[in-house]
Amino acid sequence: MTERSGPVGVGVIGAGNISTEYLRNLTCFPDVNVRFVADLDLERARAQADAFGVPGAGAVDDLLADAGIEIAVNLTLPAVHAAVGQRIVIAGKHAWSEKPLALDRLSGAALLAAADARGLRVACAPDTFLGAGLQTALRLVDAGRIGAPVSALALMQGPGPESWHPNPEFLFDIGAGPLFDIGPYYLTALVALFGPIRRVSAVASKARATRVIGSGPKAGRGFPVNVPTQHTAILEFEAGGTAVLLLSFESEIGRTQLEVTGVDGSLVLPDPNTFAGATTLLARGAVGQEAVESVGAAFGRGTGVVDLARAIRAGIPERASGRQAYHVLDVMASIAEAAAGGMPVEVASTTVRPALLPEGWDPSVATL
Repeated sequence: MTERSGPVGVGVIGAGNISTEYLRNLTCFPDVNVRFVADLDLERARAQADAFGVPGAGAVDDLLADAGIEIAVNLTLPAVHAAVGQRIVIAGKHAWSEKPLALDRLSGAALLAAADARGLRVACAPDTFLGAGLQTALRLVDAGRIGAPVSALALMQGPGPESWHPNPEFLFDIGAGPLFDIGPYYLTALVALFGPIRRVSAVASKARATRVIGSGPKAGRGFPVNVPTQHTAILEFEAGGTAVLLLSFESEIGRTQLEVTGVDGSLVLPDPNTFAGATTLLARGAVGQEAVESVGAAFGRGTGVVDLARAIRAGIPERASGRQAYHVLDVMASIAEAAAGGMPVEVASTTVRPALLPEGWDPSVATL
């Protein structure tokens, strides 16, 4: 590809709810230049573009034809993430995808192969692990404050999103449920802590066959639940160590927890679905606990797009890589298979722990 310099041109595909947070951040980050918003609903695309001062709006084909756009941010529904990603790389652009990368291994691997063949990059949410909260915790681990990590507990419980989400049906369909919707946040954080996962065991359940929308114009309407609404898994890491993962849309107790224990102590980490938050350090033999405030930037979604843009310009690997996202996808598929088959599943893919961000890394500062 022709080398370029200066801010990286960005287009956003998908003008739904999550696009608001992306656009709010990306239009304030000087290293990227948001040029276009595309959606099947052209009026919705124009409304979002106007709301954030983006000059272009229209159809996906129009966005992909814009030679000034180097990164296309894919905020479509999970069912079409891989297909839209293929369109992006075929058009000669780098792809940033909302999670998950794909709904199955085959389409995820095909997307990465298509990008590799064209010398392009695929990167993927979640980028929450790049926020100040988890980065601070990761620095504590790498500094040896708890010794070598040996175990973790990752927990998200709640009643499910149908009470507040006006269109929750897709969150209870194939490619979603708590495993595929919430799992990427916790699994990505665990990979950042321990490295790749080699084997999983799991069980799953579905408490109700139907649910009822609780808000918005469709309130009171029932819809089918097509996936398990709770998964419990044991994860074994390549480098040693284990984690217990519980993801549930079945509990009236709302709770999130991420803990890691090492040979010399333990950490309670911030919610991995956030970019900020303090870490609690409990050192072995110490009296009491230490609250460690986060250090770094905590702007929110879009942080990983800036890291991708800077990595493209510098010719270095991006942190929220497609390879990492594929490994997380492979782990989620393996958890589903282990639960369905009642046997442990070996995870075929691998990845590398992403490099830590420098403490002073800041997406709101111009560097390109």
